[in-house]
Amino acid sequence: MSETSDFVGIHPYFKAHPRKLDAVKAAFPRFVEKTVTEKGNVFYYFSINGDEVFCPEGYKTAEGVLAHLDNVGALLGQELTMADLIRLEVHGPAKELEKLRGPLAHLNPAWFATV
Repeated sequence: MSETSDFVGIHPYFKAHPRKLDAVKAAFPRFVEKTVTEKGNVFYYFSINGDEVFCPEGYKTAEGVLAHLDNVGALLGQELTMADLIRLEVHGPAKELEKLRGPLAHLNPAWFATV
């Protein structure tokens, strides 16, 4: 098993509201600026397919995920006025996923335990 198989990945997919994609994209630098300061972050970026936005994210631990969500919570709230969260996947070691099941339950994620 490689070193990187131990991280926790969250993979949110968003769909921009009609005529809001440019405004959604304009917020990307602010998200990156806040995330780059997080000690638990492994990777974080955006990619786009039409009006869909994908934001692959990696964190050293479940606590890193929760710290990130706290850090970007206000920005995410603003973003969700212009885009809908259409899918959320959480990948990682089962012991780390267990720590996230309660706090992320309201987002109804798909859970993927690494093997």
